[in-house]
Amino acid sequence: MSHAPSFTPSAQAFDTQRLDAFLRQRLPDLDGAMQLQAIGGGQSNPTFFLSYGERHMVLRKKPAGEVLPSAHAVDREYRVMQALADSALPVPPVVLYHADSDIVGTPFYLMERVAGRVFNANDLPGMAPAERRAVYLAMADTLATLHAVDWRAAGLADFGRQGAFFERQLGRWSKQWALSRTRPNPAIDALLEWLPANIPPGDEVALTHGDFKLNNLLFHPTEPRVVAVLDWELSTLGHPLADVAFNTVAWRTLPQEFGGIRGLDLAALGIPGEGEYLAHYYRRAGREDPAQQATAFHWAFALMRWAVIFEGIAARAARGNAVDDKAAQIGALGPALAQRGLEAIETPVEAF
Repeated sequence: MSHAPSFTPSAQAFDTQRLDAFLRQRLPDLDGAMQLQAIGGGQSNPTFFLSYGERHMVLRKKPAGEVLPSAHAVDREYRVMQALADSALPVPPVVLYHADSDIVGTPFYLMERVAGRVFNANDLPGMAPAERRAVYLAMADTLATLHAVDWRAAGLADFGRQGAFFERQLGRWSKQWALSRTRPNPAIDALLEWLPANIPPGDEVALTHGDFKLNNLLFHPTEPRVVAVLDWELSTLGHPLADVAFNTVAWRTLPQEFGGIRGLDLAALGIPGEGEYLAHYYRRAGREDPAQQATAFHWAFALMRWAVIFEGIAARAARGNAVDDKAAQIGALGPALAQRGLEAIETPVEAF
């Protein structure tokens, strides 16, 4: 049998023979030819299915070329999943991390491939209403489980600075916006003026995912049950309500605005409304006191982040090193999401 690697080409191509030799040295039990397949569709870290015989793994690396400071932190992804291996939160088992750029052109890590389903459409086409409902409630349950993780016991006490989360995040995202800006976006500017003056009182610290949404969850092959939480590059010690608002942006955006579910007949689909979904999360997380629940600030913050992320995609497209061929089209959503952020300030939470 030939051991020559097979490879699906992509814009992020690298020397597969060098990778193959490195992995055979680090993982001596590998058998058969290396098979490597690029997985499209994401805007974050280039991801590949990597197999040797019956050993199925996933490789994640930084994008090639220039990226924003602190972005695409594959080292943090690897560390947090390693720390959570024995927790109640399901994560893929990690295999190895390589910090140098000598093998695939950037740092990368390897994890085991978990069998399951990823749902890329928030309206879950082709699914029965009862299963749609169960999928959404499982997502809320998983978010509550994440926020209950004992991050100190997991060895993550230094995974982020503790306290003043929103103040620090607003500083960070202001800088990201300055670095990403390739065109005017006055709605982002307005949000970044309003948000620092309206941070809610009180503070708390939890392990936060930073990008907790339906298509970053892997569901059991046949059951509406989460078997792995994916894409940890934005994770940190932060405020859990930042995750909550980010997770529920889909209820506040239209289908053409990066796949939102606003305006759909949610009752017919079986998808809980935002209020019901939040109530389920709050019960599971022990946050039934309204003082512990998300406010207009949290959604304005989440939508500002989305808008800056989309502007970053537009900037990468302009530089020619975006991961997804549709990056320029997706980057055009920056103004729309920033407007939704301004709308969140003016609209009562109960209206969604």
